[in-house]
Amino acid sequence: MRKKIIAGNWKMHMLREPGAALAREVVPTANAMSGVDVVLCPPYTALSAVAEAIAGSRIALGAQNVFWKEKGAYTGQIAPSMLVDAGVSYVIVGHSETRGRFGVPEPDFDEVVLAHFGESDKTVNLKLRAALAAGLKVICCVGETLAEREAGKTDTVVSSQVSAALQNVGNGELSGVIFAYEPVWAIGTGRTCEPDEADRVCGVIRAEVGRLYGTQAAEALRVQYGGSVKPSNAAELLHRSNIDGALVGGASLVGADFCKIIEACG
Repeated sequence: MRKKIIAGNWKMHMLREPGAALAREVVPTANAMSGVDVVLCPPYTALSAVAEAIAGSRIALGAQNVFWKEKGAYTGQIAPSMLVDAGVSYVIVGHSETRGRFGVPEPDFDEVVLAHFGESDKTVNLKLRAALAAGLKVICCVGETLAEREAGKTDTVVSSQVSAALQNVGNGELSGVIFAYEPVWAIGTGRTCEPDEADRVCGVIRAEVGRLYGTQAAEALRVQYGGSVKPSNAAELLHRSNIDGALVGGASLVGADFCKIIEACG
């Protein structure tokens, strides 16, 4: 049976001390739920504070992004080895927001501003491979926009993102990859994909991995759902056959809510 994994993506929230306090609030629940992997992904500036707060617990430290080069003249970028040095063991790559695909577009984010984010399938693949090479586990996000869903392109978009992310990734490396299905239209909008549909699309991800690597690899793959996951809908999502956990945004910023989502795995 695949082990559940609940990851909290704090995005651009939490200073050092509030972040450490939030992490400490989650520790007892994470320690009590031995059958669930729990990951906290604070902003870079809070990594050290959160690492100290979770030391000795069952919580793993994650980062929200990474660059694919180990060193060089890349101002503002973070190398995989730097994350490892900071105590990080998981990293998120390919989030829709780094791809410039926002569930709730900012009114001042025109095409010029969106180009700032600049993520592509190619850079997702470069980051994923570099992170795996450094010994990091990767949470790779895939998902469609509302326009793509309404055009009937969900399965095509998701399968394409999965195959592109895994270019030149060997079968032996796949155990370090977790996919997160995050329908863009459900991120930060309060809208949640219906559990049956979320499970179906997570199955599409699994099927694409099966096409690329075989049935055994597909069955071993862990697939999370992300997109307005909260205590009220967590259990219904987390007990579907193809959903092995959740990548939690807003609810991960409230300790009691995040703990309830972890407990929903039981």
